[in-house]
Amino acid sequence: MLGCVIACTLYVLCSLLLLCYGLQCYVLTFLYLRARKQRVAFQQKRMKFFEGIGDESVYPKVVTQLPMYNEKTVAVRIIEAVAAMDYPRSKHEIQVLDDSTDETRQYVDDTVARLREQGVRIATVRRDDRVGFKAGALQNGLARTDAEYVAIFDADFVPYPDFLKKAIPFFVDRPNLGLVQGRWTHLNRHASLITRGQAIGIDGHFMVEQAARSWNKLFMNFNGTAGVFRRSAIEACGGWQHDTLTEDMDLSYRMQLADWETEYVPDLEVPAEIPEDINAFKNQQFRWAKGSIQTAIKIIPLLVKRRMPVFKFVQAVLHLTHYTVHPLMLMMAILTMPVLHYVKVTLPPWAFVTVVFAMILATSGPSTMYLISQHFIGNKKRKMLMFVPMMMLIGTGLAVNNAKAVLEALLRKHSPFHRTPKKGQKAAASYRPIKDITCVVEILLGLYCMASFSMFFGYTNFVVSPFLILYASGFLFVGSVSIAHFKRPELIDLKLDMLRAPRPAA
Repeated sequence: MLGCVIACTLYVLCSLLLLCYGLQCYVLTFLYLRARKQRVAFQQKRMKFFEGIGDESVYPKVVTQLPMYNEKTVAVRIIEAVAAMDYPRSKHEIQVLDDSTDETRQYVDDTVARLREQGVRIATVRRDDRVGFKAGALQNGLARTDAEYVAIFDADFVPYPDFLKKAIPFFVDRPNLGLVQGRWTHLNRHASLITRGQAIGIDGHFMVEQAARSWNKLFMNFNGTAGVFRRSAIEACGGWQHDTLTEDMDLSYRMQLADWETEYVPDLEVPAEIPEDINAFKNQQFRWAKGSIQTAIKIIPLLVKRRMPVFKFVQAVLHLTHYTVHPLMLMMAILTMPVLHYVKVTLPPWAFVTVVFAMILATSGPSTMYLISQHFIGNKKRKMLMFVPMMMLIGTGLAVNNAKAVLEALLRKHSPFHRTPKKGQKAAASYRPIKDITCVVEILLGLYCMASFSMFFGYTNFVVSPFLILYASGFLFVGSVSIAHFKRPELIDLKLDMLRAPRPAA
């Protein structure tokens, strides 16, 4: 009997928490729509600040840092893209922060030497060890430059030539502005159903979530790349630290706690790769999930000590702890069978309708936000609707992978920084992602949820039946595709040639 009470209590608690995170999507969407028109008009005007200005003395000094580790498939591409930026060479310095241990070193050296002969101010910075991983490399590079502003790009990004000319003007006459963040777009959005699903999720984050937070003076995180920092803002809050796997979120929160402002610019676009191998995507998500919770453990006590509006505090906590939705989903999937077995509830019509409405409202929150983001990006075709279920399948199926990451963060378990393998321009040379056995657990849980559905299907359990189907489908999909990609990491077996579309013009 005690076990039944505990199971039911946990089930209700998980449901309520998931409801909160689902409703949060509506809050962010409202905040985005409320501020969009005014902020976009201001930003579009500001990005034209340097148009027609040829006097190099007007331009501040900028260093662009390119941290990389064993990135042979994309190293040359990112270095050449940054070297081609339309910013005065006398005011632009490039640092290739190369911690590589493979042939990437030779690619970097050859490319840097060739560009230096062409007059580009570029240097390779290497360390004797990888202490601090990416954060350590960025901090080490910062000590070797006197630039006022620091632009950062991961190796799989390809910034447009006018990136700096559009980003730097936001710092003019705003001495308290510490960060300008650009929006990720996608080089390989149309590669497969998996990349299309990921793209919708990323678009929702960048088009709606980041804009809503920045434009309403809430805490916003740096996304690790495609952004520009004011150097003094980095130094004022203690610099790059490597006690979490998401040094970008950590630094941006510490910076804002020190009263520095942020500016998110959705029209400041930077194309990048999306992982085409689902195991590479899971590796990436694991790092983000674990790092976010590590950062939450570190930052929330600082938020408690800081006096701020309650709404701003709640928004920060929901933001930092967002990845807890995955262990909550996992617990609900596991608890559904025993709860349905022991608890027979007959609701009056009004209560039944209320429960159904609340569950629909919560689960449709993310989808609503994603569809609105697609509308304002310009993807207004009806066929975009069919990719939302794919995004939901992937998001649900990641519950095992990300719940494990959250648990490791809570238990303070150490894990190394694993880079996300990039395909780049040489598919045959792609790196293999880290393998683990979560795919087996995913398939077993999928079968468990399917069994729960078949055992308790009926009108009395109508409310939970759709969720069991979603859990079962998500776990089975992610688990089976993970196994397929283990065998052939270069295989993208879900390509839909008939859905391919030409890449949008820059």
